Amino acid sequence: MKELDYFSHRDEENTLKLRDIRMELPFFCSEFFLGIEQNTTPLTRLGYARDLKLFFEFLTTDTEEFYGMKIKDIKIEDLKKVTSTHIEMFLSYVSVYKQDEITYRNGERAKARKLSAIRALFKYLFKKEKLDRNVAAKIDTPKIHEKPIIRLEGDEVDKMLDLSIDGNGFSQQQKNFHNHTKARDFAMLSLFLGTGIRISECVGLNIEDIDFKENAFRITRKGGNKVVLYFNDDVKNALLSYMPIRNGIKAEKGSEDALFLSLQNKRMSVRSVEKLVKKYASVVTPLKHITPHKLRSTFGTNLYRETNDIYVVADVLGHKDVNTTRRHYAAMSEDIRRKAATAVKLRTEE
Repeated sequence: MKELDYFSHRDEENTLKLRDIRMELPFFCSEFFLGIEQNTTPLTRLGYARDLKLFFEFLTTDTEEFYGMKIKDIKIEDLKKVTSTHIEMFLSYVSVYKQDEITYRNGERAKARKLSAIRALFKYLFKKEKLDRNVAAKIDTPKIHEKPIIRLEGDEVDKMLDLSIDGNGFSQQQKNFHNHTKARDFAMLSLFLGTGIRISECVGLNIEDIDFKENAFRITRKGGNKVVLYFNDDVKNALLSYMPIRNGIKAEKGSEDALFLSLQNKRMSVRSVEKLVKKYASVVTPLKHITPHKLRSTFGTNLYRETNDIYVVADVLGHKDVNTTRRHYAAMSEDIRRKAATAVKLRTEE
């Protein structure tokens, strides 16, 4: 029987986690998750389940209408007592709350995601005529303030790649580990900075996904679509330097096909890649909070400056909406405004 690939395995794990949480939710939630299954990923449904569980916990502990009820006992008829005020109270509640002596905080983006889960549930039940009104539709999405865009400058990119090769700047303990991982790290950082792939796309790469003849590789995008991207000779050389080392490692069962392995010879996790990038960034640019996504932003910005075509950038990065590209990648709007300033002449030439 063929081993599941990374993404199939991840979907199975999320499906099982969803099943466990669903058992704690009202019965009508099972119908909801079944109804949205064809149009959502297991990860999205798992996120909805966690947010809905928190919402129902809030209702049964902080509202007069539901106080003392068991979440599992809430019926459709009870849900008709939920008002838009209840939902607004919930969004205020999740700003900061405690569970099991742990304090949780949610900003505007996290609140918007939680509201999205509630909206999806009420929209589905209203559409199925289980509810006669959709109170969640009356709630405005929290205003999302744009964060300052952080990326690496050209000299910082050079320093990060150099550090991944020579380790100069690391402590002695870090150098000891670096000697075992430098080829892998250089290849991975080159791939991030040279192609702009997402962290999940990087973690899910298999050896067979790389085609050195075409300077191409196959990735699985959000939603499960597979696409082919291309890399330049710098990335090719970094990968070629790593491949003999990778081929010489006997991977643990289930990770035999993985391109990037941990020191435990297992497929690297999202968390381990985040820690890897943080390790290098803390030396190169300690005042910037650089993550794998910021490396993606760096690539997106550089690609825009080279092509001057935001649609090309959106396509390569896998954005469905070009406005997402414009919001998230530095210098695009700035460059457009700069060009606009010189586009209109006040005087016509004689």
